[in-house]
Order: sequence, then structure tokens, then C-alpha cells
Amino acid sequence: MPAVPDLALARQELCRFLAGCYYEPGPEFAEERLFESIAAAAQRISPELGEHGQRLGAAFAAADLQDLLVDYTRLFLGAPQALAKPYASVWLSGDPELMQESVVELQKLYAQGGFEIDEDFRDLPDHVAVELEFLYLLNFRLNQARAADDTAAVQAVEVLRTLFLVGHLGRWLGGFILAVHDEAQSDFYRELAEFTELFVRLEGQQQDTVTRH
Repeated sequence: MPAVPDLALARQELCRFLAGCYYEPGPEFAEERLFESIAAAAQRISPELGEHGQRLGAAFAAADLQDLLVDYTRLFLGAPQALAKPYASVWLSGDPELMQESVVELQKLYAQGGFEIDEDFRDLPDHVAVELEFLYLLNFRLNQARAADDTAAVQAVEVLRTLFLVGHLGRWLGGFILAVHDEAQSDFYRELAEFTELFVRLEGQQQDTVTRH
């Protein structure tokens, strides 16, 4: 059975680590060495991404946790109007009916990928963290299929990954990331925006390479 390349594993794991950054910041970020894991995985993907990963960890270490919580609330939860709502449907359409339609289409992709959201999860299925976790699952499934030398499974996952990256995530993430970067008061969330933009762009380039082959 072929071994999964280190680069493929790094891309897989980084999706999961990055998703965690979009949940409420807490001391567990440091306790679980989240940013050391991000920097290590990022460096295995590209020197530029590795540099951004180092900056992200440094920004978190330098920040006061209470200040980060305030910024997190302003950006993602703020009442009455969050400055960077972390939901795909908000960026794909401001029309409530079309917003519901985009969530239904996303859930179809989740179903195709065998992705189930934990019943204890109390947020919407198109939250940016959930979508990054779905990308983690797709990369995981792709790596499994390649390790098993299962050509049919590889092709099936690649098709679904293209539908998700190009047909969904790539259509809305840019506007969201720009809002996070422009509205953030903390260096940490500005760095998180830049890191996310670069990582997803690299994932898209990887998708282009797969498609050309």
C-alpha cells in the first residue's frame, strides 16, 4: 500500500487546525499547542505559508485573551451586526430565500462526502469552521483512497472536492476574509485572515493541478 506523502498529510491536518481558529479563543489554544502545530504543517506546505504560520502564533502569544474575545465578538457575533459574519450564505446572497437555498446545496455536498455535523453543535452548517472541517474530511478521504490505490474512490473524491472548492468555498471566502482583515482590531485576526486566504488559495492551486492531470 502506498504511503501518504507528507505534503498531503500536512494539507489535511492544517484544514482541521485552521478550523479551530474560528471558534471562540481560549487558553486551550495555547495549552493544546495549536499554533505550533499550524506552523509546522504550514512549513511543510510552503516556506511562505510557514512564515505566515509563525506570525499567526506570535500574534496570539502577544495578545491579551480578553482583547481577543472582544475582537472575536465584534467580528463574528456582534450585536446587532457582526462585522464579518462567518456564514457562506451571507456572502453568497443577502436574500433570505436564496440563503436557505445555498445551505441546502451545501448540505447535499456534505451528504455526498459522508460528513455529519455533531448534534451538540449549536451553530449553522455553513459556518466557516464547519466548511474547513469538511475540507479536512475531503483531504482525509482523498489520502485514504490514494493510499489504497483505489482509482475510482480517488476520482469520486476529487470531483466532490472540486465542486466544494470551486463551486462553493471559492465563491464566498474572499469577501469574508477581506472583511475580517479590514475590520479586525487585533493583529491576530488580521494574521488569521491572511493565513486563511493563502492556504485556501494554495488548496485551489492543488485542485487545478489535479484537474489538469
